[in-house]
Amino acid sequence: MSHDDRQMNGQPCPNSIPDQFELPPARKGRQRLTRLRTAWRTSWEEGGFLYQRWEEIFQARNASWHEIAPWIKAAGLLAGISFLVIAMDTAGGITGTALKGLSDVPTSDISDGAGLWGTVDGPIRVFLTEQAAHLAVAPGALYAFWQLTGLLSLVGGFLGNAGARITWTLFGCSGLAMVWSASPVGGRAAATGLAAFMWALASTVALRGLTLRPIVHNHPPQFQPQFNPAIHLHAAIPAPTPAGDDFGDNTDTIRRLQR
Repeated sequence: MSHDDRQMNGQPCPNSIPDQFELPPARKGRQRLTRLRTAWRTSWEEGGFLYQRWEEIFQARNASWHEIAPWIKAAGLLAGISFLVIAMDTAGGITGTALKGLSDVPTSDISDGAGLWGTVDGPIRVFLTEQAAHLAVAPGALYAFWQLTGLLSLVGGFLGNAGARITWTLFGCSGLAMVWSASPVGGRAAATGLAAFMWALASTVALRGLTLRPIVHNHPPQFQPQFNPAIHLHAAIPAPTPAGDDFGDNTDTIRRLQR
């Protein structure tokens, strides 16, 4: 291209290359990455944004609730609410599946009552089967739910849960009532007594550590008032007489007596 083509009447041609051309996209990307790295390092320096946030997290371990940074409180509450919602949703799904499985359990065969366990377990199966005939649930589901309640209360009572121990007590009382109701009349007392002994043996595990004796804590009080008796006497002491004061006596009278 000639010099005349690049200039027209002393002015540059519109299609000519400008004096300052733009950087290629690759170089722009490298400059942007360099700025990001610089900003990242600056934020971690003392007084930077990320440095201050990390200090707040580090100080929150030993600080009280009012001293914790507000953004940490908000993040903790949001995480706790999210965990609670997820836990409740999961527990609801598990509970619904378990109850559906119990409702689909087929009718279990009633044991013949042979042996010690059969003497206790047989009347319970008979009682639940008779009651299930009047309910919209299978006898096997009632029996499975009864067993599950006993197992969970046994484990929870062993771990020291108060609610599980109350459930275990109700579980045992209901078992004794079912054995008494469904056992043959001639052996009703023996079957109920045997069930009571079995329940008492299992209670040594479920009610581990439970005592009826009151627990007395003999801890001295933290604040012990101290009494220092003292008697305060307020006596009125007359002011001393100034020197040379003769209680108003006249010096002339004293001189006459001396004469």
